[in-house]
Amino acid sequence: MARYRLSEPAKADIALVLRSSEAMHGAEARVRYRALLTAAMRRIAADPHGRSTVDLSELFEGVRSFHIRHSRSESREAAVGEPVHVIFYRARETGLIEIVRVLHERMEPGRHMTAAT
Repeated sequence: MARYRLSEPAKADIALVLRSSEAMHGAEARVRYRALLTAAMRRIAADPHGRSTVDLSELFEGVRSFHIRHSRSESREAAVGEPVHVIFYRARETGLIEIVRVLHERMEPGRHMTAAT
């Protein structure tokens, strides 16, 4: 299984997502959403080209996406009802996946990422 690391924008995205989750739904929701994000990132590292991933190379060289809803059954916490975030990532080198961004499913990735992402 590959390792994963977070880019600085991805770290900021996750911090914002978790703050928003807690503000809107409480501390327990923050814990559950964090566990779901972690499960999704582990799944990506284990199978970066899995069937639930989407190749976005036509927009960004080597970038793929994965909607976190596909990891609901892999989370170690109670289920999140309607997860709404997508993880954008790419292989940086053999055995290393870089999480580039974590965006709401309604956000247009082209407005929040660049070719150099």
